[in-house]
Amino acid sequence: MRKILFVMLLWSTSMVAFSQNVKIEFFTPSIVHVVKGQPTKSLVVIAKSQQVSVIRKGNNISSSELTVKTDAKGNLSFFTSKGKLLLKEKDCDITHARQTFLLDKDEAVYGLGTVQNGKMNRRGEKIRMEQSNTEDYQNVLQSIKGWGLYWENYSPTVFEDNAYGMTFDSEVGEGIDYYFMYGGSADGVIAQIRHLSGDVPMFPLWTYGFWQSKERYKSAAETESVVDSYRALQVPLDGIIQDWQYWGSNYLWNAMDFLAEDFRDGPQMIKNIHKKHAHFMISIWASFGPQTKQYRELEEKGLLLPIETWPQSGISHIWPPMMDYPSGVKVYDAFSPEARDIYWKYLKRLFDAGTDAWWMDSTDPDFFNPKESDYDHQVFGGTWRSQRNAFPLETVRGVYQAQRKEENDKRVFIMTRSSFAGQQHYGSNMWSGDVTSSWDMLRKQVPAGLSFSLTGNPNFNTDIGGFFCGSYNTKGGGSAPRNPQYQELYVRWMQYGLFCPVLRSHGTDAPREIWQFGKKGEPVYDAIEKMIRLRYRFIPYLYSAAWQVTSNNGSYLRPLFSDFAEDKMVWNMTDEFMFGRNILAAPIVDPQYTDEKILRERATEDKTEAKVKKDYEKVDWSVVKTTEKYLPKGTLWYDFWTNKSYKGGQKVIFETTLDRVPMFVRAGSILLLGPEMQYVGEKSWDSLELRIYPGADGDFLLYEDEGDGYDYEKGVYSTISFKWDDQHRTLSIGERQGSYPGMLKTRTFIVVRTDGSSQSVDYDGRGKIIRMN
Repeated sequence: MRKILFVMLLWSTSMVAFSQNVKIEFFTPSIVHVVKGQPTKSLVVIAKSQQVSVIRKGNNISSSELTVKTDAKGNLSFFTSKGKLLLKEKDCDITHARQTFLLDKDEAVYGLGTVQNGKMNRRGEKIRMEQSNTEDYQNVLQSIKGWGLYWENYSPTVFEDNAYGMTFDSEVGEGIDYYFMYGGSADGVIAQIRHLSGDVPMFPLWTYGFWQSKERYKSAAETESVVDSYRALQVPLDGIIQDWQYWGSNYLWNAMDFLAEDFRDGPQMIKNIHKKHAHFMISIWASFGPQTKQYRELEEKGLLLPIETWPQSGISHIWPPMMDYPSGVKVYDAFSPEARDIYWKYLKRLFDAGTDAWWMDSTDPDFFNPKESDYDHQVFGGTWRSQRNAFPLETVRGVYQAQRKEENDKRVFIMTRSSFAGQQHYGSNMWSGDVTSSWDMLRKQVPAGLSFSLTGNPNFNTDIGGFFCGSYNTKGGGSAPRNPQYQELYVRWMQYGLFCPVLRSHGTDAPREIWQFGKKGEPVYDAIEKMIRLRYRFIPYLYSAAWQVTSNNGSYLRPLFSDFAEDKMVWNMTDEFMFGRNILAAPIVDPQYTDEKILRERATEDKTEAKVKKDYEKVDWSVVKTTEKYLPKGTLWYDFWTNKSYKGGQKVIFETTLDRVPMFVRAGSILLLGPEMQYVGEKSWDSLELRIYPGADGDFLLYEDEGDGYDYEKGVYSTISFKWDDQHRTLSIGERQGSYPGMLKTRTFIVVRTDGSSQSVDYDGRGKIIRMN
């Protein structure tokens, strides 16, 4: 625990006690740490407080950026240096870890985590925040006014906003502990929370390709054959994922070893996958079966939790679970450094076998039929209740830190089902859990991902097509991919996935490989393939965005108010967002060719539903449809597909097709596109398409490095800057900065204008100016 000396009436110190129970610390000029009662021993904050010069005048204390005032009742108010009120406390209960704040009447607030209710604005909501399969919480909130708040408490917490005020009410705590942050914008607040909890390390370049998975491949041969099929079809693929039970029975749950008979050649399978230029991710869990070595070692040391978790039955092939054959599976105490060391000791076998990435499932973790005695169970650092929501942070942190100690040449890539504040610092990408396959759920993924990004965690993805698609199996088990209703949903979900940091197809009830949806030359198959191929063309743009995430606190998925906060039309926008700084993504999230209601043939008097369903089997996917989207004001927008320009600040109606996802490029953008390829690294970036969108000045920074390893942290990378001068119609390409092993010395940029004309520009690392007449 950090020891803090609190003093009063002193200049040039960042720490002040307003009363015996109320202490504030200016962590930075823009971050104020408030503690009432006892502070929380932080698992999240890794930054050290700065020596901030402050001035105390009566009940006011000010830094260069903020002023904190206290009233006669001890309530705090936060102001900008210019006197603008940002946030005001109303009342609190220190002994019950409850604090109420007052917001402006029309003030919008965002974040908290992956709330699956389809909304962006948290006003008027009541949410019990406890980690679960499909909803995860980071306790980070931010306002349209440019302030943010991190509630430093790991127990289940109720967030409620109503006429009385906005309240955080935690189940356990010896006091109130929170950080008030002022960034001036959404990006500014994200920068503040990352300052507190850590930056975002780079993922390997290959992680931005396409990933295929399902629940589950049942043999090493099947897993490897999926890679073979993609290569034979010449559809790009970079990652294959092995889901659970490669270890055998549920009594051997998460043994972290290839013990099942059909996986006895698991290590050789990984080698073969690598020879096919693909990468391998494997499922690991936060729990262990009673016959595993991990279970026995952890149990002996008292490092297992008594909670009921998945799987509940030891019999794996029968549903519902046969509870008279209990699995005995138990969750490990991830809060214990010793337990985390034991976890890695056994996981290292898979790492040494060549595993490239970790699928850390059930990091919430699954917690069934909870009892008070479960919550009262002692874990390292407190009780299960007091530490509950930080479980995913600790288990992910353990794997990240252990792998970093093992090797410098292989970046950590973790995909996890749950996340807490600060987890962005530990090489993890969170997916939204086992969401159902429906249009309603697709619509909810957009604001859920944006809300998650606003907490400082930029890496988000979903199961493309939804996890549970069984309701679309209208012609027997596994038939969903040939059901036109599911085909349309899957294509549109794939198009949303195009913009996520990880593009990954996964689910149960039916396989999701591209050939399940038809064959080349058929509309649905071609629409899927088109998005996968486009993803690979976007990788120079996406990897450069990744560098901005790492070096400049950027985000991949940006709510429109991040860039257009003055336009109130976008404050609650749930179906559009910025993909990086330049592209407005407006995915189709409603059916256009089929009906949202799932139709099944059944005997009805007029047989209407059966007729409609048969008509769907003859759906004409070539029909051109129309949709309406809003374009934020303040800039000119170009349709990515047609280059037609639109003035911002209006709703526009335009044509859509099954194989195109609506997206618009803002004026002034410089968009770099790479070559089509079968896997990342198959082709060099010696010839990049450079698209210019006139109407405003603009710039872009192309980032390149070795694609893996951590030498970039030592400055081993290169950048090339591009600037567009709209008035003089000139493109300036800057001198290349930096270098790395294998760097291209020369290359060609194919500069493309919005009228379709183009010119070739040779580049050898020296700056040059191109006049675009």
